[in-house]
Amino acid sequence: MANYLSESVQERTFQYQKSLPPLPVPTLESSLSKYLDSVHPFASEKEFKATADIVRKFQDGAGKELHQKLLQRAKTKRNWLEEWWFDTAYLEPRIPSQLNVNFGGPAPYLEHYWPPTEGDYLRRASVNTWHTLQYWNLIRTERLAPQKADKTPLDMDQFRMLFCTCKVPGVKKDSICNYFKTECEGPCPSHLVVMCRGRIFTFDALCDGQILSPPELLRQLSYVRDCCEREPEGEGVAALTSDERSRWAKAREHLISIDPHNKTILETIQSSLFVISLDETKPYSTPENYTNMTQEALAGNPTIRWGDKSYNSIAFSDGTFASNCDHAPYDAMVLVSLCWYIDQQIKATEGKWKGSDAVRAMPLPEEMVFTVDEKVRRDISHAKQQYLESTQKLGVVCYAFTAFGKTAIKQKKLHPDTFVQLAIQLAYYRMHKKPGSCYETATTRKFYHGRTETMRPCTQEAVNWCKAMMDPTLDVNAKRKAMLLAFKKHNKLMAEAQEGKGFDRHLLGLYLIAKEEGHPTPELFMDPLYAKSGGGGNFVLSSSLVGYTTILGAVAPMVHHGYGFFYRIRDDRIVISISAWKSCHQTDAASLFNKFSSSLHEMLHLATTSQL
Repeated sequence: MANYLSESVQERTFQYQKSLPPLPVPTLESSLSKYLDSVHPFASEKEFKATADIVRKFQDGAGKELHQKLLQRAKTKRNWLEEWWFDTAYLEPRIPSQLNVNFGGPAPYLEHYWPPTEGDYLRRASVNTWHTLQYWNLIRTERLAPQKADKTPLDMDQFRMLFCTCKVPGVKKDSICNYFKTECEGPCPSHLVVMCRGRIFTFDALCDGQILSPPELLRQLSYVRDCCEREPEGEGVAALTSDERSRWAKAREHLISIDPHNKTILETIQSSLFVISLDETKPYSTPENYTNMTQEALAGNPTIRWGDKSYNSIAFSDGTFASNCDHAPYDAMVLVSLCWYIDQQIKATEGKWKGSDAVRAMPLPEEMVFTVDEKVRRDISHAKQQYLESTQKLGVVCYAFTAFGKTAIKQKKLHPDTFVQLAIQLAYYRMHKKPGSCYETATTRKFYHGRTETMRPCTQEAVNWCKAMMDPTLDVNAKRKAMLLAFKKHNKLMAEAQEGKGFDRHLLGLYLIAKEEGHPTPELFMDPLYAKSGGGGNFVLSSSLVGYTTILGAVAPMVHHGYGFFYRIRDDRIVISISAWKSCHQTDAASLFNKFSSSLHEMLHLATTSQL
């Protein structure tokens, strides 16, 4: 428990927020030179020369002026990117966000005290909910220890967005409603929403100011389940959240226009702590194969989750758990921190509640029934249809690679994350016979309200090494030398990105200033190599190290012919989830996993034999 609570009473969750440095703006020269370096693997000599000319022109002309304007903006804002990032990445895109933007993942509790089993899911759900509420209370009372990188405090603002937060659709642009308050700031909503069989219930998680105990939560959840089992299914209004954004915005406006009570229900869902989804599926999974649970987490029943909610806690009827979260308000590490906390609490208590079984007198959950008309029913049916069609096209695998993990890699004095990233590059190169533009998440939380920067792992050094691996004329030492150069380059770029010295967000800033000022789009962004190398959200491989814990998730690929590649690294294993669109015949998630596994073996072998 100690590592969650502040080491001393003085260290409060949000105490460093005021002293965090502002997000820096890199120099124009360094960003453009890094950009040019990153397009190299995708260009012929002729194409590269053309792009180099465009970059030079931009640096001496339009780019210079835009960069000056960006520096002006950075003088007045502690984070020049924040608002733009919300809008560009999350609030303006009109594609359905539930499948394309949200992240979801399986809980690891089946690896110890909660293996799949019949008839125990509500008891487990009440214990899981209780631990989640304890975590809410830690944040609310600011007793959650501020996270640090070595001794540098990291921005904790995103932790305010985990509870009582919801995205609200707009016809042109969505918005985020956050109702969370710390104890010092005032009252915070304390009600939960439970969804089951297309119906929606709510109850307060506090009674006389005390968090409900697991037996009390169990009584509330059992009441919801009993209601749903003996009565017909609900309308499934929640499915509307899975539709295209403008369509959902109009459907929502219509819903409110029929009956003002509908608005009250929407606000109750939006302000709730989080949503508990009671899901009747049994996505059998094991510690070595989480595929079914990951698929359900990302693409499960749309009538029992609120796609815009910052946290949907999914309880499957076989006693396993998952989550589905809107990506707009926070990045996955917030949910990882919560789930890792719960995982350790469940381990410490053997998955049981050891306190009192007493249940206080309190109001039963209240069902919230929307007033609907034929148009709403048509909207729900349309949303379900498009969601079903999209989810059928999404393929996900989630497997454990158990031959070795962090321990063996570190013995070779290599960085485990870089090791995995280069294995991804080699796997993709082997499978597709060409380099794949790749995005790896780098955190910029050292800075005020920092979120992420793009690190591009498909470096020229990585491609040179992939080619060397496939060249039968080269000996082991030549291959090893090429591999170490690729490692060195990757580590350097990652370290720079985390210091706010990447280039993708900087280029986005320059692009947006041009757009805001009504200037024509600079040629740099129209150049075919810009998109080919991944710019403008065109990365073929979208990847992220979810951490060194037991928690993993997945996101759909960024582009139709791409992959989502997410992994967690343990001492003895690496667990990977890969997503790909089945509607694209060039990609295949299972084949990429197989190629990835053999790449890992080859790399460890290479790191071993050539030391002789």
